[in-house]
Amino acid sequence: MTMRALVTFRGPQAAVLRTSLAPEAGRDIPRSRVIVRGTGEVAEIVVEADDTSALRAALNSYLRWTQVALDVQAAVKA
Repeated sequence: MTMRALVTFRGPQAAVLRTSLAPEAGRDIPRSRVIVRGTGEVAEIVVEADDTSALRAALNSYLRWTQVALDVQAAVKA
């Protein structure tokens, strides 16, 4: 059974998130597939996985990378 999670970010940082996370979406993660999409002030991360462990691992990775991208953007603006 395939499981799916959708994380949506809204706001002015959405374009930065899409640009930062898109290269990672093209990489192979065991037992999971990721799509980064959206337009304007919306960024979405879609994770599909074969089991809950793979879903959790992929989500944790993408949420951490999201926080890093936002932290770097904030540091650059400071």
